[in-house]
Amino acid sequence: MGLTTKILLGMIAGILLGCLFNFLNMSQLLGEGITSAINLYLTEGLLDIIGRIFIASLKLMVVPLVLVSLISGACALSEGSRIGPLAGKTVLLYMLTTAIAITLALCLALIFQPGVGVSEAAATVNSSFQPKESPPLSEVLVNIFPTNPVAAMAEGNMLQIIVFALLMGYAISRCGEPGQRIAAFFNDLNTVVLRMVGVLMVFAPYGVFALLAKTFADLGFSGLLQLGKYFLVVLCALLLHALGAYSILLKLLSGLNPLELFKKMWSTMVFAFSTASSAATIPVTLSTVEKRLGVDNKIAAFTVPLGATINMDGTAIMQGVATVFIAQFYGIDIGLTGYLTVILTATLASIGTAGVPGVGLIMLGMVLQQVGLPLEGIAIIIGVDRLLDMVRTAVNITGDAVVSSVVAKSEGALNEEVYYDSNYNSVNANDPQSTIGAH
Repeated sequence: MGLTTKILLGMIAGILLGCLFNFLNMSQLLGEGITSAINLYLTEGLLDIIGRIFIASLKLMVVPLVLVSLISGACALSEGSRIGPLAGKTVLLYMLTTAIAITLALCLALIFQPGVGVSEAAATVNSSFQPKESPPLSEVLVNIFPTNPVAAMAEGNMLQIIVFALLMGYAISRCGEPGQRIAAFFNDLNTVVLRMVGVLMVFAPYGVFALLAKTFADLGFSGLLQLGKYFLVVLCALLLHALGAYSILLKLLSGLNPLELFKKMWSTMVFAFSTASSAATIPVTLSTVEKRLGVDNKIAAFTVPLGATINMDGTAIMQGVATVFIAQFYGIDIGLTGYLTVILTATLASIGTAGVPGVGLIMLGMVLQQVGLPLEGIAIIIGVDRLLDMVRTAVNITGDAVVSSVVAKSEGALNEEVYYDSNYNSVNANDPQSTIGAH
């Protein structure tokens, strides 16, 4: 059985078991004692421990993988003086997709009006939620540049790590023979780190099972009833952006067949859905983009970590719908200028707030402040945000793959034979080096 199939089975089994635990907890069908034991020893015990260990092991690989692969890629790029144009194209494409995402979300929300008719009871569900004060946009933009690279790596601040790695890679490429020795070391180290990722992926089905079982045991589907319209509008916007906007951009800008990309990214999207973390999915996304889509490492090593950090399309869609929802709930009309401000603020904030914990809610708080909406409105929607966050993550990493493919094609660094080769959909489950979907 291939690794992809195992992960899909783990995902389905986790959802079913989680929903069963949630039903037993709500109905008390087995009695309070047994239900409490299930919650204590299984949901909050074994499943929580396995899931947290799996996420921790993935995050363990993120900083060394991004640092090493980006230094290796920057060395190769700097030799041809392509690092400037590459960075410019990549950032502009990510900002373009984010602007499209939030515009689409605003349009759908204004058409379907998810905030109209929501009862006051929904506002008290998370009344204890206290929104954090959002930092000014100028501050978060300045914080992109590191003052201490060691601290940035310790804190997992991806934008600062990327800036440091690019600078170091550029310097190595300009040091002649000593630089060549250092570059060879990082290339070898990159191979070792990828092998470690492959070893960890053997345990992915069990981690996915535990994560989803714990999530659905806690949430179930009861929270969707009160906010069903909001949930469906966000979900429709996410799917329309992923399947529609990305397909059009990929076809127009590169001429590549979008269906091939979606087929080869499917298992990675499932993995991102289960982890709900773009950062934790970096090792898998990077491997898939290189080995299955044929993007050269020197391109993928830059575009994928950067995308996982600043590509906030899914979050931008949530912000667009949430802004309209909160405005309608409180009966506040922010007007056309307000909606244009939302588009601009969310697009710029997607770059600056990437390294901030709780980035989605921080960005939403910034947007609400800009248009004069009460931050307390975040408490109304936070109950269903976890489930939507899982879908948002899958959309975000798909956007990373699309931009990586477009940039690679424009740089002549895309192997179209690999991109269109169906044999690269297979998985050798016995080879730890082979991550999800890799040949």
